[in-house]
Amino acid sequence: MKQLKRPTRLAPGARVAVVAPSGPVPEERLLAGLDILRGWGLDPVAAPHVLDRHGQFTYLAGTDAARAEDLQRAWCDPSVDAVLCARGGYGVQRMVDLLDWEALRAAGPKVFVGFSDITALHEAFATRLDLVTLHGPMAAGTDFIGSERARDHLHATLFTPEKVQEIATDGTPLVPGRARGTTLGGCLSLLAAELGTPHARPSAAGGLLCLEDVGEETYRLDRYLTQLLRSGWLDRVHGVLLGSWHDCDPYDTLRPMLTDRLTPLGVPVLENTGFGHNPDALTIPFGLAAELDADTGTLTLEEPALR
Repeated sequence: MKQLKRPTRLAPGARVAVVAPSGPVPEERLLAGLDILRGWGLDPVAAPHVLDRHGQFTYLAGTDAARAEDLQRAWCDPSVDAVLCARGGYGVQRMVDLLDWEALRAAGPKVFVGFSDITALHEAFATRLDLVTLHGPMAAGTDFIGSERARDHLHATLFTPEKVQEIATDGTPLVPGRARGTTLGGCLSLLAAELGTPHARPSAAGGLLCLEDVGEETYRLDRYLTQLLRSGWLDRVHGVLLGSWHDCDPYDTLRPMLTDRLTPLGVPVLENTGFGHNPDALTIPFGLAAELDADTGTLTLEEPALR
């Protein structure tokens, strides 16, 4: 798996655009998030359609065209240093094919942050732009607004990434061992849904695969993992990190299925690592060479996430 390009770290005064590629954004949470970003010395700008609501489909933040236009304009604006997603939900898969990928590539590398439904954009940015992205808290997310730990880890990743080059988790080994590879992944259901689409990676071979999800019953998570296994997408993966499973079945119910599906891969698996839909979510860079040590619960990046 090839190394991707690292964007430049942020500094006080950096201009960051906040976009809503997926679900509708509560205004009060957006305003709270913008205030936090200003407190970091950044210059946050909300995209024109960030508070839109789709007239027919209430689960979408405005039309597909408007959501794509906001992301396109923000990325291609030379004054913008980073693009932060406001929230997840659903909708990226409806708008991602409307983006002009040649124009996005020509605009050069920038910092990109999001998770959940944004998994589809992490995949697209990796395959189309060869770009390192950040799987982390979003600007109008309850974790970003409510958790000092989540904010601090994202802040360090954005401003002083060498300080979080070793990501220490509270995780424990589901399968012990150490492995090297390139980080990738995101929301399990999105990775399964992306199979066969124009922007999906052909496989996770050579990767340290990060998996998490929210609000799913165990049999559905089993189905997503089984789909990835049957398709061959997990062949030659080097290691697996399991994040949060918020609002899924109790972990005692979920864990045997994860053990059954993942142990036959014969690679280290670290569970309970604290990224994803977790009130204190860690930020995990995607597209970097790293070492996973399941026994110590650490993920060590070979270089800082941002230049």
